[in-house]
Amino acid sequence: MGLTHILVFLAAILLARLLFRPGWYARAWGWLLLGGSALAVFWMQPPVPIRNFDFYFPTATLILVTLCWAITAPAETRRARENWAAGGVLAGIVLIVALTRYLGLEGLLTPTRPPQTIIVLAVLVAAAVISLLLARFTRPGPRLMAAAVALMVLLFVLLKTPALAQMAAAAMRTLMGQEAALAKPRDLRWLGFSYLSFRLIHTLRDRMIGRLPAVTLREYLTYAIFFPAFTAGPIDRLERFIRDLRSPAPLQPDDLAVAGRRLLTGLFQKFVLADALALVSLNDTNAGQASAAGWLWLLLLAYSLQIYFDFAGYTDIAIGLGRLLGLRLPENFNHPYRKPNLTQFWNNWHMSLTLWFRAYVFNPLTRALRTRSRQPVWSIVLISQTALMLLVGLWHGVTPGFAIWGLWHGLGLFVHNRWSDWISGWPDRHRARCA
Repeated sequence: MGLTHILVFLAAILLARLLFRPGWYARAWGWLLLGGSALAVFWMQPPVPIRNFDFYFPTATLILVTLCWAITAPAETRRARENWAAGGVLAGIVLIVALTRYLGLEGLLTPTRPPQTIIVLAVLVAAAVISLLLARFTRPGPRLMAAAVALMVLLFVLLKTPALAQMAAAAMRTLMGQEAALAKPRDLRWLGFSYLSFRLIHTLRDRMIGRLPAVTLREYLTYAIFFPAFTAGPIDRLERFIRDLRSPAPLQPDDLAVAGRRLLTGLFQKFVLADALALVSLNDTNAGQASAAGWLWLLLLAYSLQIYFDFAGYTDIAIGLGRLLGLRLPENFNHPYRKPNLTQFWNNWHMSLTLWFRAYVFNPLTRALRTRSRQPVWSIVLISQTALMLLVGLWHGVTPGFAIWGLWHGLGLFVHNRWSDWISGWPDRHRARCA
């Protein structure tokens, strides 16, 4: 999401707020959010070297979300008439984007010219048939949910593993009549998939344990592709998001003040501080030019500040835009570099991701180790924390470097946990010895 995207989003939101009347605001606002988010998925998608895939990736996003809804929605929710309208809106938007190929509007909604309309129609018909079959003949059971989660993880591993990504890019280039030898891992630039997959896995897992609220296709799609948070989070929970979506509040002066402050803060952090620090932060070029260890430390410090201002800036922008739209997204950062230890750092850095991993990895793994084995507490803590941080590292990229980074942080969290327990029990041990 670049500066142009943000400014256009801001102008469109303020215009919509001015035009929408309170009497029909609640009825139409949800449909406007769905249509705007679907268009934004296409518009924000960066160029892809593989022919037509800057159209196919956003289309795949919309289809994947629709299929996940079809297997998670209860039978009574699937039969709601509103779902047909949502599917029609979605198909219409995809077709509108596809038809821009005949208007000479390349770069307006997609970076390059969309594929032939007949191909797009075939893809939409196939997706509609599969969605109808899933909705008609499947029930939200644990096996189906587990298979969907496994598919999501496999897609994630494919995109995040350089060797696999390069092989997939070569295959796609061959399919599209391009030179396979030119394939690179970064050819598969599927915008927002890292965050989309976590939102979808959240809904699949919660359906497995019976705590996912029943939502329509429109609501599910809006949650999954909500444009302010689509590219860089935060990762919201469906039940919290739906509460705001179903009862959007009219824009108040306080909302304008809060949203304005968050937007200005985010824009300054991202496009002033982070972009300036990027010029002097650690990268291959700057590291090769450093002549002393002290310069390398300065480059590393600049890099650590750059990634914070970049990420926290995008979060402030997302929260500000969400506030203008009547939705309060969760916080993601709480001054992590000012915390006194590693545990508190991770409790305040990318908090929505940390909470996601805690809910779906750390807590289930810890409970399983406690109930199914007789291991000592310290070993359970070690396994759980290193596994958690290993997955956090692999979420950034399935590479040895990120794996080592994750294991290192997991070990650090374990050492701090043991140290904290030892320190907290020291007064009692001291009194016992003195007695």
